[in-house]
Amino acid sequence: MVYLGMIFFQIVAPILVLLVLGAVLQRKFREALSQLITYCFMPAAVFVNLYETSIELSVLGEVALFILLFIGSQMVLSHFLAKGLGLVKTEAAVFKNSVVLINSGNYGIPVAQMIFVTQPIGVAIQVILVIFQNMTTYTYGLYNLISSTKSGMSILKDFLKMPIIHALIIGVTMNYFNIPIPQFVKIPIDHVADGFIAVALITLGAQLSQLEIKSMFNKMVYISCFTRLIIGPAVALLIIFALGLDGVVAQSLFIASSFPTSRNSSSLALEYDVESATAAQTVLFSTIVSCITVTIVIYVAELLFT
Repeated sequence: MVYLGMIFFQIVAPILVLLVLGAVLQRKFREALSQLITYCFMPAAVFVNLYETSIELSVLGEVALFILLFIGSQMVLSHFLAKGLGLVKTEAAVFKNSVVLINSGNYGIPVAQMIFVTQPIGVAIQVILVIFQNMTTYTYGLYNLISSTKSGMSILKDFLKMPIIHALIIGVTMNYFNIPIPQFVKIPIDHVADGFIAVALITLGAQLSQLEIKSMFNKMVYISCFTRLIIGPAVALLIIFALGLDGVVAQSLFIASSFPTSRNSSSLALEYDVESATAAQTVLFSTIVSCITVTIVIYVAELLFT
């Protein structure tokens, strides 16, 4: 219990402090930093982690297989739960996205950077998960909410324009060919990457502060959060055991499965005007509850895989 408290105060509590700071700044200045995250801080963090970390092909294969099995299982699970709950088509779309789309970016990467300070592969695995989550968001997520306003080709073009994809390609290429970076370029990139944790969490807090709490308490939100925060990690653990994964790889993947619903699920619902209020409440509620569930998952991960 004492160790569980240490995990909370050393990893989760700092996240809460930055979220609250972001909420305060948003209320005061009415200006979020989301564009700065998308086009500056996250690409720098992704580039640095992939450039400086070497991942064996066997490990990469294990991670990719886990991700495919895990995301696939969440899609199937959310589909049958939506049917069992008797949700109408629009509600079902939002529900499925809330379970499948995980906040691996401005929640997951900061958590990974705090936990795996001395084990860069743990952060690199989280970066790979972010890429897969983005792909899932702009394929499966959009499929659930798609309207006639966008074609498949325009969605693909939007995805390829994302700076994080460019950072991934450049980072992996320079790492593979061992291309050195001049110090006058590397130093500022490192500074920007180092600032990602604080700015990402402050931005998330700012975004969450704009959501309303009053309509948050309904059955669909509860079941969605239970599925995302409890059932999700349980399924991930079964997959990890089935694949025979262990060590930092297993620890990183298990922790990554416990993160709350992605802010993108709410953004997509708002963009396509599909149950946007419910989607926003789910993001807020799952983020609040995750402070407890993520703490427990980190504790269990360290017990099982350290």
